[in-house]
Amino acid sequence: MHPLDTPKLALVMVGLPARGKTYIARKLARYLCWLGHPTRVFNVGSYRRERHGSRHPAEWFSPSSKEGERLRTEVAMEALEDMLAWIRGGGRVGIYDATNTTKARRRRVQERCEREGLKVLFIESICTDQSIIDATVRETKLHSPDYVGFAPEEAVRDFLERIGHYEGVYESLDDETQSYIQLIDVGRRAVCNRTQGYLTARLVFFLMNLHITPRPIWLTRHGESVHNVRGLIGGDSPLSYRGELYAQALAEFVKNRAVDGLTVWTSALRRTVDTARPLGMPTLPWRALDEIDAGVCDGMSYAQIQKELPNEYSARSADKFHYRYPRGESYEDVIQRLDPVIIELERQQNPVLIIGHQAVLRALYAYLMDIPGEECPYLSIPLHTIIELTPTAYGCQEKRLRLEPEAVLDEPSGDSPEKEFVR
Repeated sequence: MHPLDTPKLALVMVGLPARGKTYIARKLARYLCWLGHPTRVFNVGSYRRERHGSRHPAEWFSPSSKEGERLRTEVAMEALEDMLAWIRGGGRVGIYDATNTTKARRRRVQERCEREGLKVLFIESICTDQSIIDATVRETKLHSPDYVGFAPEEAVRDFLERIGHYEGVYESLDDETQSYIQLIDVGRRAVCNRTQGYLTARLVFFLMNLHITPRPIWLTRHGESVHNVRGLIGGDSPLSYRGELYAQALAEFVKNRAVDGLTVWTSALRRTVDTARPLGMPTLPWRALDEIDAGVCDGMSYAQIQKELPNEYSARSADKFHYRYPRGESYEDVIQRLDPVIIELERQQNPVLIIGHQAVLRALYAYLMDIPGEECPYLSIPLHTIIELTPTAYGCQEKRLRLEPEAVLDEPSGDSPEKEFVR
């Protein structure tokens, strides 16, 4: 289904503070944007800080504070109206990131969204694990603008008091007429109610595989192949001598890291399988990780395509993201087939090494680094380089390491066709 064929959707977050709502909202936005559904998060806390500042004592969040209640309601409704205006202007999925702790508030939000013709899905984050709550408070909330300049102990005390005010009025989702997903302890358990529909079903599956365990994700292209040397795109050629040296260097890198429980994925093509062989460990080949299908251009050189298929060359130059090789694929197609890889990658709690191809790794890198899919064709994923990405609460930390010995493995002059055309 094309993204623009899906109904417009409002995702309404529900939950007490420090339950990971913003983390979940941002993960959802990143996933949906990557799949081609224009999505934006509207965080009510950001509106509150922008309109009324950040230095509010916990008592300001108490239901007994009439002034605090009035001002917080005003900014909540402002954020909601901005979300609806954005959707009217062409957005597809708006994520309303707020506590929405009472049934009355949720009914108000739902009725307003439905008057705009939106489907509403509530997403409630419930946490019963105190260790997760404590970690969330210290790792994220204490670094928020609300607590700049506070001593850690004072900030913790104030924030826990703020949570207590919300707990006093909190009502969990239990309306059988509403569409909702309840996530308990960051995906340990999920409860779904009235979650029919193509996009909603994908979101359920995605959310059920989320976790907050930090682990490195290594992305690397296969070693240089014989087709790289000959200037041909696609195919299923073996590694060149330089490619074999890179495979050995990669194995040494992994050995020196001595990581426990490493999972290694390759494509089903020979050049990635050969690159993984010196690792001496089990690997999982995925056809979903195969390089972009060049169709009738498979096995041709860059110069041949420019000479023999000038219209194709021009069409690709005009729109590299949407351009589809005749009887082949586009970058947009590659992203759609990588969806199950992303779900499995989110599920993994151990380190993962993915040995792949340039177009595919560009798409995965775009997802992990929250880069719009349209920018995929221009991302730098060079040969013989490891990209280490470590997911954090709201993004990824990145390191790059070039492995090949320069004296032996200097880059050849000229453009590599896989880098310059099949991308």
